[in-house]
Amino acid sequence: MKYKNIDEYINMFDENIKDKLNEIRDIIISVAKDSKEVISYNMPAFKNNKVLVYFAANKNHIGFYPTPSAILKFNKELKDYKTSKGAIQFPLDKPLPIELIKKIVEFRIKEDMWKIFF
Repeated sequence: MKYKNIDEYINMFDENIKDKLNEIRDIIISVAKDSKEVISYNMPAFKNNKVLVYFAANKNHIGFYPTPSAILKFNKELKDYKTSKGAIQFPLDKPLPIELIKKIVEFRIKEDMWKIFF
């Protein structure tokens, strides 16, 4: 299925996953107030000049995709989470790390703004 918007994506899931997806969406919105919600690679994403972050539901976790630079920048703070080059896995059975997500989104906003000037 090709999603048209973030609401359509979130509404495809059971309530417990919907709650997590809405929570991460609200966290991102609280920091990236001027960003545009988009679907990119068939996942929810937030975009300024370029995509800041993506997120998606998986079987046992919420995938958060803030690009490789953010994974490197917050490597120490992410030690309790499974990560890869550009992804973080937040387990469904644990609370989302709200302050860490906010810091990552703030970093990506600054990085996005920096790139348009250079």
